[in-house]
Amino acid sequence: MRVNVHYISLVKSFTKTSQNEFDLTEGSSLKDVLQQVSDKYGKPFTVEVYDPERHQMKPTFVAMVNGIHMDQLKGIQTPLKDGDNIILMSLMTGG
Repeated sequence: MRVNVHYISLVKSFTKTSQNEFDLTEGSSLKDVLQQVSDKYGKPFTVEVYDPERHQMKPTFVAMVNGIHMDQLKGIQTPLKDGDNIILMSLMTGG
């Protein structure tokens, strides 16, 4: 299955791109795609956005799946399906 990951605000500065597509196996969760993003972007992403060893987002960042905040779903254990849109963003941005 394939999911789309969009990077907004500060997250985009760590990935240097606004989006990627990732191929996952059936039954994958948000945790699995966060691991793939961590593997792809390395230390800048894992230091600031997601801790792959603890399996948790850093306090000032959040993920949304199809427009729904991850905490309203099953957190990083949220199951994904083909075509899902995931947004990774900071909680607040300056203006």
